Amino acid sequence: MKSSFRKINSTLHLWLGLITAPLVFFICLTGTIIVFSDEIMELSAGKSRYVSEVKEQKIPVEDLVKIMKEKFPNRKNPSYMVTYRDPERTVRFNSYDPEIGLRMVYVDPYTGEIIKDDGTIYFFYITAHLHNSLMWHGAGNWIIDIATIIFVMTVITGLVFWWPRNRSKKALDYAFTINRKVPFRRLNSDLHRVIGMYVSFLIIVLSLTGLIIAFNPFFNFTKDVFGGNSSIEWNESLASADTERQSYPVNTIFDEIFKDDPGKKEIQLYTYFDDKWGFYALNAAKRIGLKSAMDNQFMAFDRYTGMQLNLTPEALANEQTDNTVWTLHTGNWMGLWGKVITFFAGLIASLLPVSGFYIWWGKRSRNRKARKLFSPL
Repeated sequence: MKSSFRKINSTLHLWLGLITAPLVFFICLTGTIIVFSDEIMELSAGKSRYVSEVKEQKIPVEDLVKIMKEKFPNRKNPSYMVTYRDPERTVRFNSYDPEIGLRMVYVDPYTGEIIKDDGTIYFFYITAHLHNSLMWHGAGNWIIDIATIIFVMTVITGLVFWWPRNRSKKALDYAFTINRKVPFRRLNSDLHRVIGMYVSFLIIVLSLTGLIIAFNPFFNFTKDVFGGNSSIEWNESLASADTERQSYPVNTIFDEIFKDDPGKKEIQLYTYFDDKWGFYALNAAKRIGLKSAMDNQFMAFDRYTGMQLNLTPEALANEQTDNTVWTLHTGNWMGLWGKVITFFAGLIASLLPVSGFYIWWGKRSRNRKARKLFSPL
């Protein structure tokens, strides 16, 4: 029975891996490219991340949004704005242009001057859509998702196949060490086996979080499991905008948050529904990424009194679960080190199909030579 099981497991590992190899290589490679998107965008922004002069008072956020709309009348409302504890930092708006795509706009909060309109984010936007749907929404999503499920099965069958059946030193050394003094063919096999086992847990986590994000029912189930209630939206019971009332200065709210919690370095304010919501929705965090925040706290404030609103525990759990899943998937769970680990895990995952194909091709070539050698004349 054990022999039959291992044979079936080996066959599944081989053919599932071969069938999905090109797709898995593409999925993992595009995902790996995205890992350091925040850091690359920071480098691209350069000096525009800082103001030329720190002044006594900042322009109201509402006025900054108006400046954005006047400067870019063909664009949709900015999705969000990020402000910083550091008074020398500019604020950045996430903005979408129908003709040239997604942009990150850096604005001086003291003068309202638009310092830079940067399109680097659009490269990662395209890469992300290639990663999750091949830019073919609908059918492409299903192709990627099915390939990811098969990849998880391939990793599990690989673990079953290569995991040592006994605990002797020789068996453990073979399973968990790489012999570098061997021909390339054998070295490739060792790398595929050993490194694959070392990163298998991370690969499974990245794959499962990707599937959670892809399948809305799966995401809702995850929220419910961790104390949320996916059937409700956190903003359903909150008030709409009242044009006859004067807004409370949101800059004051920013200052109070930074004063109360020294660990919060950045605040993300949602601005897309600025003209519809009667409240401010924001994330205060140590670091704000494109799709997740590190050590974040989601909050809402009354737009006209500045008082913090008491969101339900279920609503907060929904937001926290959403952020946790994205944090795990993007590598933002341990700052820069988390991203480094995730980057190398993604890079190894993209190379596993390549090394696996090389192993299969080598065996196939040797079998052909053996058949020719022993075939009758």
